Amino acid sequence: MRKSDLKSGFNFGNLLCYIGLVTIGILCLYPALWVIMSSVRPGNALYSEHLIPTSFTLQHYRDLFATYPYAQWFINTFKVAFFTMIFSTLLVTITGYVFSRFRFRGRQKIMLNMLVVGMFPGFMSMIAVYILLMQLQLLDTHLSLILVYSAGAPMGFLYVKSFFDTVPQSLIDAAKIDGAGHLTVFRRIMLPLSKPMLVYIALTSFSGGFVDFIFANMVLSTPEKQTLAVGLFKIVQGKFATEFTLFAAGCVLVAVPLTLLFIVLQRYLVEGLMAGADKG
Repeated sequence: MRKSDLKSGFNFGNLLCYIGLVTIGILCLYPALWVIMSSVRPGNALYSEHLIPTSFTLQHYRDLFATYPYAQWFINTFKVAFFTMIFSTLLVTITGYVFSRFRFRGRQKIMLNMLVVGMFPGFMSMIAVYILLMQLQLLDTHLSLILVYSAGAPMGFLYVKSFFDTVPQSLIDAAKIDGAGHLTVFRRIMLPLSKPMLVYIALTSFSGGFVDFIFANMVLSTPEKQTLAVGLFKIVQGKFATEFTLFAAGCVLVAVPLTLLFIVLQRYLVEGLMAGADKG
């Protein structure tokens, strides 16, 4: 086969890849674009014959804050997501470090059990968690959400453990010879080397707590204490609910902070994913 034929086949393969990527990009962006256009479309119907409306309005965004406690929903959601991010990152990092650097009886069985339990969907334990929170008188509180979200974070320890396993043991032994304990090693050696991984865990923990609906809808009942996901669902809940464009405006405002956060921390996020792929 001639080089020109190989080059032609190679270029044709690249062209197919680009076409596939463009197609996937359009399929992913079209629903988001439809929601954005619906949020500035007059009326309250989500369906329209045209993607781009003939006239634009920002009335839905004004009504969102005037009619509903949207600002309070946003503050509640940010508070839950922020503290979930802090506690989840701390717990999963400590768990990964313990399984990576400590050797104790039953270590393999505990890790296996955690991996098996982590494979089951979280909503399977909702009834038990609900009863437990009711006994502790934590229902309809943001603390209950933070505790439940954070308590489940250590189930994702494997990614952190795989990262910590690649840190040279000689580095840790040298620190121990200088008198450093496990806390010092963890704080001064492991954490500085794990910045991309920590950003990745923090982002996923924050976004998980920010957009969760199922558990928040079960626990929170007071309108002023609800999160954005629950509050927006209440807008279109019911047989005669028709405020779909208002719902679209709320969805756009939910996506803005998460999108900006991912854009700002994109470099660390990519480094964390690549580090996990290379070192895992």
